[in-house]
Amino acid sequence: MSILVVGSVALDAIETPFGSVREALGGAATYFSVVASLYDRVNLVGVVGADFPPEHIKFLRSRNVDLRGLQMVAGRTFRWAGRYDYDLNTAHTLVTELNVFADFHPQLPAGYGDSEYVFLANIDPDLQLDVLNQVSGRPRLIALDTMNFWIASKRDTLTEAIRRVDVVLMNEAEVRQYTGTFNLIQAARQILALGPRALIVKKGEYGAVLFCRDCDPTEGYFFAPAYPLECLADPTGAGDTFAGGLVGYLAHAGEVTDATIRQGIVHGSVAASFTVEDFSVNRLRSLTMADIRRRYEAFKHFTTFEAACPWLDSCERLRGAGNS
Repeated sequence: MSILVVGSVALDAIETPFGSVREALGGAATYFSVVASLYDRVNLVGVVGADFPPEHIKFLRSRNVDLRGLQMVAGRTFRWAGRYDYDLNTAHTLVTELNVFADFHPQLPAGYGDSEYVFLANIDPDLQLDVLNQVSGRPRLIALDTMNFWIASKRDTLTEAIRRVDVVLMNEAEVRQYTGTFNLIQAARQILALGPRALIVKKGEYGAVLFCRDCDPTEGYFFAPAYPLECLADPTGAGDTFAGGLVGYLAHAGEVTDATIRQGIVHGSVAASFTVEDFSVNRLRSLTMADIRRRYEAFKHFTTFEAACPWLDSCERLRGAGNS
């Protein structure tokens, strides 16, 4: 198996109430790759400038990430600066410098097009379609992420991309923006009617929700809470590591079923819980599969409950007898 990811590789400047970093390793494809590579080999496609630090290249290569698709061109690497207040669900963008990313055109090296699992990170929908046209055959899974900017500026192209994928990831506000519908169940039906098998709605510190196509809302609905944490530092990249855990697990499982998608969502929630504990990918540098397994087991514990007590049935029978 192999996983293809196409997206940004960046240098970030981040401020939160708990500290700050400058020129830190970031980008959607980076966060995704660092986690997904724990499960399977990752083929990364992106672009960086001549100023991209060599130590970051060394780190990514050490994590089972194939970098033949990472273009290195003259110029400055994509940079993003953001600030979070105590509401860590909302990022306030301070600076966006596309730099070499502005002229990025994905090119899949030999073998990348045969990847069985594909993640189209948050990039221009035109580029997402370009990548799909370069993919050979039919991958077992294609997942797509997007953002409010593309929904507002390239809705028709984004819709075309959504029609060609299996799983769509959006946050709650983006789902409502795209559909013009407040109710998430109605919004999910609109998106799934375009063709995807599943929609996963990211709800930040409140977890993630799964909606499946051709299912009754109660049967095709699954909710995974966020892992309870006492110490948080930086939520940047949490959504991308969520996707890394999800797609990585599905590649490792070797099959895409309703059950494995649900398990993958929990793996994604676990991965995101580690990301937010430190700035940039710092916590992920030492992350192991054993760490993920421990929190996965914790998820099983705090999301499990027993069937209703037998006395509830007795109460219903007594109530029925009294009304007869």
